[in-house]
Amino acid sequence: MTRRNVLLAAALGAVALLFAALLFVPVLFGASQFLFGGGGAGGDNARCVDVSRAGAQPGEASSARAIPADFLALYKKAGGDFGIPWNVLAGIGKVETGHGTSQLPGVSSGENYAGAGGPMQFLQATFDAFAVDGNKDGKKSRYDPADAIPSAARYLKHNGAPERTRTALFMYNHSWDYVNLVLDWAKKYAAGEFTPVQTKGVECEDNELPVEAGGVVQRIIAFAMAQRGKRYIFGANGPDAWDCSSLLQAAYRTVGLNLPRTTFQQWPFGVKIPKGEEQPGDLVFFNTGPGTSLNNPGHVGMVIGNGKMVVASCSTCVPNIGVKSYKTSKWIGTTRPLARDDFKRKIS
Repeated sequence: MTRRNVLLAAALGAVALLFAALLFVPVLFGASQFLFGGGGAGGDNARCVDVSRAGAQPGEASSARAIPADFLALYKKAGGDFGIPWNVLAGIGKVETGHGTSQLPGVSSGENYAGAGGPMQFLQATFDAFAVDGNKDGKKSRYDPADAIPSAARYLKHNGAPERTRTALFMYNHSWDYVNLVLDWAKKYAAGEFTPVQTKGVECEDNELPVEAGGVVQRIIAFAMAQRGKRYIFGANGPDAWDCSSLLQAAYRTVGLNLPRTTFQQWPFGVKIPKGEEQPGDLVFFNTGPGTSLNNPGHVGMVIGNGKMVVASCSTCVPNIGVKSYKTSKWIGTTRPLARDDFKRKIS
């Protein structure tokens, strides 16, 4: 049981213990339970962002003066070495152990109740996997901030930071409350505005709608593009998750056109278009998935132009829903629903 669960089950009089838990949160690397409870996306849906600024090193706000000078220098060095904003590392250090000033067990020696130790609160096994000899003394110690801080940066990098900062912090400690608390401190420490990057594979270069497409097609594509970064769940019908065919059905519905629900039904629905003649808004079909064949495709995306489609790919894809090329060996055909006579009458 995590400390948070214990505290929630404790008597209402244990307010002081709850406050302490919020200040010093141990890292449960690889744990499946949430330390604070709750869950959900935690604001983790992606949006188009400029990934070039992901690892930018911000200046110091006045609140950064409260960070011990040796820790501040280490945060900045590790941030520069691994491309992680130094203030994110400082946010972790603050939340975990108050930059090593906490007197709780497992900070300067030993372990806390969860087995974590050191100023950045590593489990020994996780530290061993990502340890960095930061001061080049031939030793790697989770209790030495010169080693622990760059090791934390390396662990964040391994989990997708700086391009997926929120995801990497969630992997550091499986709680969205924790993620938000760390980023609150990171924003306080940074001079100027600091917005963590969370791309989930959604790139700004794919953000433009096809200029050659008419207004109806642009509206259809705009809806599908707005779903990028959301989850793929087989059988889902939105609004927070879709599968490949439900995404396109919903996109067409925004202009009053009703596609069939499943890929197997959508394949014979539109007018077949030869390869090389596809246009934005057309549907492209693929011979992938159980029970599919060249005459019975099981996966579908929508053409947006330049050889790309917007598609709900799969639950393990990055992004689950995003833009990718449709010109693969699995691509078996294209249809144009807008060429149907009934659809043409509706939009004329």
